[in-house]
Amino acid sequence: MSDIGEWRNRINEIDLQILKLLNERADCAVKIGHYKKERNLPAWAPEREAEILRNVVKANSGPLDDAAVRRLFERIIDEARSLERHAMNEAQVSAKES
Repeated sequence: MSDIGEWRNRINEIDLQILKLLNERADCAVKIGHYKKERNLPAWAPEREAEILRNVVKANSGPLDDAAVRRLFERIIDEARSLERHAMNEAQVSAKES
């Protein structure tokens, strides 16, 4: 690729792939929220969060530095935790309505 437009098109394609994967991950978080609610497990699992961060930093080959990867995944994890909590609360409301 030699034209900036080609690079931008490639970025757009990658962004759509990232979005698809983020939504797949989010769907898993919702399902985990339901699972945790059914089993009275806490929404936050700090050891799991630490494991995820260790894994992605270890797998990082750049050009993003480890701190950037960590920040990105901390945000992704934060949003997933929010979805889990929401799913847990929905399950609680549904149980009360039954």
